Amino acid sequence: MRFLAVTLIVHAPDPVTGVQKSTGDRFREVIDNALLAEELGFDGFGVGERHERPFISSSPPVVLSHLAALTSRIRLFTAVTTLSLLDPVRACEDYATLDHLAGGRLELIIGKGNGTAQRELFHVTPEDQWDRNAESYELFRRIWRQGRVTAAPRFRPELTDAEVWPRPLQQPIRVWHGSATSKESVDLAARYGDPLFSANVTHPIEPYAELVRHYRQRWEHYGHDPALAAVGAGTAGYYAARTSQQAVAAYRPVFEGQAALQRRLGQQPVFATLEDFVERSSALIGSPQQVIEKVHRYHEQFGHSVLHLRADAGGLTDAQHRDSLELFQSDIAPVLRKEIPDPPWSWGPAASVQSATAPHRKEP
Repeated sequence: MRFLAVTLIVHAPDPVTGVQKSTGDRFREVIDNALLAEELGFDGFGVGERHERPFISSSPPVVLSHLAALTSRIRLFTAVTTLSLLDPVRACEDYATLDHLAGGRLELIIGKGNGTAQRELFHVTPEDQWDRNAESYELFRRIWRQGRVTAAPRFRPELTDAEVWPRPLQQPIRVWHGSATSKESVDLAARYGDPLFSANVTHPIEPYAELVRHYRQRWEHYGHDPALAAVGAGTAGYYAARTSQQAVAAYRPVFEGQAALQRRLGQQPVFATLEDFVERSSALIGSPQQVIEKVHRYHEQFGHSVLHLRADAGGLTDAQHRDSLELFQSDIAPVLRKEIPDPPWSWGPAASVQSATAPHRKEP
């Protein structure tokens, strides 16, 4: 199993202290968390994309390019790239450039994105968002795989024998499909033989497990080898301590602060109490053994080989955050790496990227 640390770069008051950092300090915190993730041995660091409050993650290529210059081993992910909002030609240029700057360490997780404000900002409607996502991705694939492209898309000007430069260092860059609630993204991933990343953060396991099962069914429907299907999954929160009592006590103010914020925003929390959150959500809160057992419970439903944890402290103190991540790498990750398989391809360090990212299946 492989492990990512992921941030959506939320810019809001700390749920426990109420203090809000400046924009510059928040970005510096992201940089520090990425460096910490590489130091501790995480396999990847992901930056989300949002175009509305309370996020300041509107430009993942810029953030990840900066991180590429400061790191050397860790793979860099988008989590997710909101492809339904973007011009696929410009996105191809940005991410191909980033792949070279990162020495071939880039992976994309794409998705339609969510939120009314960002849809309105880009003049995307609920009715056309899935069509935009599919069209952008299909054009994206062609640009990165063909020297010249001629196409007449619905949502951007047509291309006639167009060349787009640079080409990515990796041929091709791996693209995951982010999935939260819809079968459209699942079917698109299966159709093209791409890995799936389940959001797995808001609800209990059942709806996410249903979509993962649908993905595997559609994967086989499209004629792909079942052994090559790959799934990643998110987590709703993480904090481990030597005992479950210590973990729950430390995390309680975080949960209560986040729940209070949701209520102030007019949202009803899915999990009303911390105990319910620990039991029925994907959050990993408890002793190392409890975390290991819960990951296994989810693996029984998902068969996932990649797991993401929140990269930010999110209400924990910096010391609590670091101690918990260190405990993950010392007591939890080695067990899960041994007991749960890796994805069905070579992960590889940056120095061996050309061999590590060579296709292991025929491209559809």
